[in-house]
Amino acid sequence: MTDRATPSDTYSYLGPAGTFTEAALKLVEAAAGKPWRSVNNVGEALDDVVTGRSVGAVIAIENSVDGGVSATQDALARIPGVRIVGEYLVPVDFVLVARHGTALADVRTVNAHPVAYAQTRRWLEANVRGHGHIPASSNVAAATALLEEHPVADAAVAPPGITDHHDLAVLASSIGDNASAVTRFVLVSRTLAIPERTGADKTSVIVELPSEHPGALVDMLEQFATRGINMGLLSSRPIGDELGRYRFVIDLDGHVHDERVADALLGLRRFSPRVTFLGSYPRADGFRPEVSARYSDEAFVEARDWLRAIVSGEPDAG
Repeated sequence: MTDRATPSDTYSYLGPAGTFTEAALKLVEAAAGKPWRSVNNVGEALDDVVTGRSVGAVIAIENSVDGGVSATQDALARIPGVRIVGEYLVPVDFVLVARHGTALADVRTVNAHPVAYAQTRRWLEANVRGHGHIPASSNVAAATALLEEHPVADAAVAPPGITDHHDLAVLASSIGDNASAVTRFVLVSRTLAIPERTGADKTSVIVELPSEHPGALVDMLEQFATRGINMGLLSSRPIGDELGRYRFVIDLDGHVHDERVADALLGLRRFSPRVTFLGSYPRADGFRPEVSARYSDEAFVEARDWLRAIVSGEPDAG
């Protein structure tokens, strides 16, 4: 893929080539055959979208081992004008690589992306005792840094297949602590059009509490509980303006066109000084939540019709 392209058809991803983010972008049907632009961080990827350099960007938002990706959550809260329009799941495994001639016993310092490090920490602590960790901007960057004239680390955690692109030796394979580890990526765009609901959808929002009074978090959570909505993700992030103030990144089961979800968002809007709607989009796993009859679209419509009849003075139909 080339970086030379018109803004209308370019997709950005955390590069360079060979990253898990690139693997996620390969799952985006709309990006097939289009130019891809490698960027250095989430902020740059979102800036590409906002400024029109790219039509979309794929970014990691959550992994099954370390939870929400804080850099992505903070960037989505800080950068307006973007929407999530799709999600993609990528199985994650890692290898430990080094320069040729380096033995596992020689390793004292490991270069690794923070998320990758979290997913391999137990293996590293058991097999590279007393090692130091140097954070890298990406999994591939961790590996390629070993090829510099004066590398800062002895080894790196990298994706399988890294040696297909770079002249490094594999010291150990399958070093992930969880064989079923998965990273969730989202496709972010400037489009305000909401994907049609499929019945297997997810809605993402960012919510700030109105005040730090006792029970404030419970008040927020009741917006979902009283409407039968399950939360797939509830992650807190500091707002940063003062100590003790947090915003919450939330994934809901359902689509904004679902009556129960729409009603919950109205409740959130009345409750919170700031609600950021990140998008409603098809779930990558295709999971369809079971919805009780009292939380169905028909139940909400019937309740509104009942109240409308009362207000308009219509006779009670029983």
